[in-house]
Amino acid sequence: MAESRRIARLILQGFHHHYQLFQAITNTAEQHFTARAWGKLQAAARDRISFYDLRVQETIAMLNQELATDEPNTELWQEVRSTYEELLLFHPQAELAETFFNSVFCKLFHRRYFHNQFIFVESTLARRIPLPVETEYQSYFPVAEGVKETLRRIINEMHFTAKFADLEANIAQLMRAFQRQSNVRALAAHQLRLDVLQNPFYRNKAAYVVGRIVTEDQQYPFIVPVLVNQQGELFLDALITDVNQMTIIFSFSRAYFMVNTRAPSALVRFLKGLMPRKTLAELYSSIGLHKQGKTEFYRELLNHLADTNEQMVAAPGIRGLVMMVFTLPSFPYVFKVIRDEFGESKPFGRDTVLKRYQLVKRHDRVGRMADTIEYSNVALPLSCISADLLEELKKSIASSLEFENDLLIIRHMYIEKRMTPLNIYLEYANPEETKAIIQDYGQAIKDMLAANIFPGDMLLKNFGVTRTKRVVFYDYDEVQYLHEMNFRALPKAESMEDSLQDSSSISVAPNDVFPEQLPQYVFYNPKLRAQFLDLYPELASADYWGEQQEKIKAGVIADVFPYPQCIRFLHVKYDEAT
Repeated sequence: MAESRRIARLILQGFHHHYQLFQAITNTAEQHFTARAWGKLQAAARDRISFYDLRVQETIAMLNQELATDEPNTELWQEVRSTYEELLLFHPQAELAETFFNSVFCKLFHRRYFHNQFIFVESTLARRIPLPVETEYQSYFPVAEGVKETLRRIINEMHFTAKFADLEANIAQLMRAFQRQSNVRALAAHQLRLDVLQNPFYRNKAAYVVGRIVTEDQQYPFIVPVLVNQQGELFLDALITDVNQMTIIFSFSRAYFMVNTRAPSALVRFLKGLMPRKTLAELYSSIGLHKQGKTEFYRELLNHLADTNEQMVAAPGIRGLVMMVFTLPSFPYVFKVIRDEFGESKPFGRDTVLKRYQLVKRHDRVGRMADTIEYSNVALPLSCISADLLEELKKSIASSLEFENDLLIIRHMYIEKRMTPLNIYLEYANPEETKAIIQDYGQAIKDMLAANIFPGDMLLKNFGVTRTKRVVFYDYDEVQYLHEMNFRALPKAESMEDSLQDSSSISVAPNDVFPEQLPQYVFYNPKLRAQFLDLYPELASADYWGEQQEKIKAGVIADVFPYPQCIRFLHVKYDEAT
């Protein structure tokens, strides 16, 4: 018993070390935000992603000094798991600590031991009284001091260290925005309560105050972005009350928030109440706890497979040259595995693909690049895989497959949220939808350029359309940094002989790009090409791409807002009567 307790405490000590460091770097966000140190804030968010794996490795190194075998002592490790579960009885991050235990055990031993006897396949939290959500938010009661003073208190109690440029004017704007946007405009102060999460959510160049208005019958979620001007003064920028718009702010296509939380399960349950369509996996990932997001996703997948007789099939659309992609039609994700052999047009190997997916994982995705969940040794029941798909998997990714009784083990896999491929969307879109989505496709490219991302292959099949009709890029095998590319104009014909010369005879270096070819390359349909050029003629100009590149080299971090410009207080015109 003493040995099992020592091992359990050593693993929990490893988790505590991880979470302390995770919170310490998270807490630097406010300082960087106030100082307008955008590069440092992005670097902190990027560095934080690797913290978990480093602490797991450190814990394993300590355990390896005590464990002399690769085979777990069954009785000992069952005691370790039981003891560890006892230690988590009143732990504020119990679900994260369970996942940390799983990570350590799964690195130490073979996957045949990955079941609930030894690890937390099912969380023990379901059998306990959940942490009260109230631990993460503060309630405010306008009946006691009026709406205006309540709003002032909410902002002041966010504990921003910088001063507001004109908080009184911002409060007035906020009150008018509530009156115009909210369904509670007719309610008196005594008929509502405001619940606000105690800590702001930091990401890129903004902080977000998140809360809800509670009435006797209903609740109304809201987000208030806070920005900082060039003088280092804060100002409220907008009021977001539309749930669809809130889900875009918390989208899988954006970088992770940095937010201080002592009880993540309570924070996530509060967010789930505001955005019911979001899964626990998505919400944990959105606040930077992407390993917990992986755990929650895998549980969702196992539960879904247990409840359906449906089989996985190849994903609809044009087959990729680098990734084999398949899906379960009733489950809103796709599964991507690197092919054994690439097409001739892909002059790179597996290691390059792995690095490029990691690049995107650690980069600011500006709402235009899908997050990926990366797994090793994924076990899928053979019964859930269609015969046609299994045959295709054997032909295209045989080196990644292992068969174990009635299971198919895939050694390495990426999982992404499923979207409608843009080329398929355009086949069925009406003229109005077509124009809107082409406009968003061009804006998606511009947003990625602003984030120092050159997407590489910009064919429509490599972009998806989300439920909220946003265009998101999801094929990363040719992604590179914008500043590494060389943008060139096509040579101008000076004679009849030059005009007849094939473009393939032009001398091209590996990173040379000719933006003039983009419209022709992407849009085979002349009408769509003309629409694109009418909306974005600059994207066919090498000069424009070069200008964006120079901004990146000069250290400019562009403003990419996750909410419409038209709702910003700066642009809203209020009727004097309101």
